[in-house]
Amino acid sequence: MGAENNRTARLEARLAPEALATIKRAAEIQGRSVSDFVVVAAQEAAIRTIEETQIIRLSVEDQRIFADAILDPPAPSPGLQRAADAYRRLVKATK
Repeated sequence: MGAENNRTARLEARLAPEALATIKRAAEIQGRSVSDFVVVAAQEAAIRTIEETQIIRLSVEDQRIFADAILDPPAPSPGLQRAADAYRRLVKATK
């Protein structure tokens, strides 16, 4: 059996002494190395950032308006109708 090839990358950062002291203390509290603490914290922040951009938050009133639009959609505007016609012509021309 071959060993898995785990590749790593190096990341360097310059920190103010106070920031480094805070990070060292937090790493000690969690029983981690500073490097491991920083990597885990960065991954968690990255995941949180990505998740936050994928979630749309609406007020109660906006939720009601959205639901009403889905349940009883308005008639297409002239601009939307022109775009749909142009799309149909384009799709028909490519077939």
